[in-house]
Amino acid sequence: MSKNHLLVIDDDADICMLLSRFLTKQGYQVETANRGATAKDLLKEKRFDLVLCDHRLPDTDSADMLQFIKATSRDTAVIIITGYSDVRTAVELMRKGAFDYVGKPLYPDEILMRIKEALASTGEKEGATETRSAAVRATKPAASGPSDYVQGSGPHASGMAAHITLVSPTDITVLITGETGTGKEYVAKEIHRQSKRAQKPFVAVDCGALPKDLAGSELFGHVKGAFTGAIADKRGSFEQAQGGTLFLDEIGNLSYENQVKLLRVLQERRIKRVGDDKDIVVDVRILAATNEDLRVAVAEGRFREDLLHRINEFSIGLLPLRDRPEDILVFAQHFLHKANALLDKEVEGFEEAALARLRAHSWPGNLRELGNVVKRAVLLTPAKRIALNCLPAEVISGAPPPGPVEGAAAGGALSAEGLRGVSHSAEKQAILKALERNGFNKSRTAEMLNIDRKTLYNKLKSFGIEL
Repeated sequence: MSKNHLLVIDDDADICMLLSRFLTKQGYQVETANRGATAKDLLKEKRFDLVLCDHRLPDTDSADMLQFIKATSRDTAVIIITGYSDVRTAVELMRKGAFDYVGKPLYPDEILMRIKEALASTGEKEGATETRSAAVRATKPAASGPSDYVQGSGPHASGMAAHITLVSPTDITVLITGETGTGKEYVAKEIHRQSKRAQKPFVAVDCGALPKDLAGSELFGHVKGAFTGAIADKRGSFEQAQGGTLFLDEIGNLSYENQVKLLRVLQERRIKRVGDDKDIVVDVRILAATNEDLRVAVAEGRFREDLLHRINEFSIGLLPLRDRPEDILVFAQHFLHKANALLDKEVEGFEEAALARLRAHSWPGNLRELGNVVKRAVLLTPAKRIALNCLPAEVISGAPPPGPVEGAAAGGALSAEGLRGVSHSAEKQAILKALERNGFNKSRTAEMLNIDRKTLYNKLKSFGIEL
């Protein structure tokens, strides 16, 4: 069996070298690039199973690289390397086709875990009876199985659960709204699970990750010879979801042409494959989701008003995690159980100081960020309970991401003056990043910051940080 071929893109030569050595020892074939232009040349010449790409590059960024990778090789998995100030951007990139993100500082075991998950996901797609793009995911019927949906404990969660129970048995088209990472697909799956169609397929389509020139083929299918590369007939997402549920995530990203086609399908319940004149009758329930206000998109001429009325027969709005703090610990415990099963560990819970910081964090990446933080903490903790120092610096601080000083602190490139010259407002962030970079070893951190241990202790105390 051939080795998986990986590409690491990072402008830090040391990171490229260390990751290359580590991943080569794990049995992967690894190549590296320090610039986006170099990476693009490699991607044109060779096929990679996975790309590990830093968010900030000298000549471009991960958004541009993701677009190029998906245009060049749609089945290549992409993991974004990010500083914690870019978490919201990383989560948004997942909506556009990235598999996952991993935060700095990098831990070898965490990187390896994410790579294995990404490659396993790609392998499942390749082993399916019908090849699907990274934007299309089909779930086998599992009405009697456990639900991935987790109900919170607050009034918002109770009201949402009541709405799900009310609308699920019907065939009403539901529009689910909320910020990226708030769990819109989980809600859609729960509606399907409680519906009369639960024994039939659930097919999710990420409209934001659909290549514009292939969106019609992905949704409606095509016949052999319809366009260059159409070497055989292909069923689209509507046919794959026959009898079941089709979930159109980020529906606002559909092109105007495909909005017209979708409206016709909703009206007539018939589709036409690209390149074919024959109508195919479909019996599919539509659930849609968006992270934008589609009424604004209608006013700006980007979304059809008649289509909005069709998909918005019933709406469910999801609040961001920062507006439902009573649910944070419920979800954290859920992610803890999932991480234990994935990592074969038996972590029982969180220490009180860690719980307090989870409650205090603003969670710009919502549930996706919380899940990643908990998974990482379970991986790093040697004990039965997760301690404060197993959490990332931004969670420990309970503060918003830092400003311009973050890059220097994260990279460990503080000047010889240490903390002198750093403004008081940024001092806390610089200390936290230095602690994280040094594995929370206070002696090494004090040395790096060019201050003595007593000064460091006093500053931590003044900031209310207990380690």
